[in-house]
Amino acid sequence: MKLTRWVALTALVPSLAMAWPWSKDMANQISIKPQEGPDSVRPYPERSVPMAGTKTTPYVHDHDAAMKLPNPNPATPESIARGREMFKIYCVPCHGNSGTGDGPVGAKLIVRPFDLTADRVQKEVPEGYIFAHVTFGGALMPSYGNDMYPSERWDLVNYVRHGLKADQAPAVSAK
Repeated sequence: MKLTRWVALTALVPSLAMAWPWSKDMANQISIKPQEGPDSVRPYPERSVPMAGTKTTPYVHDHDAAMKLPNPNPATPESIARGREMFKIYCVPCHGNSGTGDGPVGAKLIVRPFDLTADRVQKEVPEGYIFAHVTFGGALMPSYGNDMYPSERWDLVNYVRHGLKADQAPAVSAK
């Protein structure tokens, strides 16, 4: 008798749970569902305001496509200053203040983080390569594509290219 009640109760509970109004909230919402298509197909809602930094860079799906992107943010002092702030938040733990890979987390890794002051990073690779690496990560580097707006990532690229070495240069005293 007790087993029959238990079987009946367990059969009834899941069906009751599906009737609760909050049981389907995550599936039935206005968010964009996976595989629904790009933003260009669906217009933005009336009176909506796009977030800063979302339309300066086209959406890219992989590292190779991001490498070919030109930097839409000119390397102004304001952009470099914003990039410096992003660098302090996201990059210093591994790459260190100097950008040479001597950060406190980087010191604990078996493979030292890449030296961002190296000539290869400063002169040889395109800015899109740095943007792609920040966006998608690498073998040891985490992805920061979901943590920063595209414009913030481009500001970070400007700092790595135009501000990092300048910050490390010894100050010249005027006499």
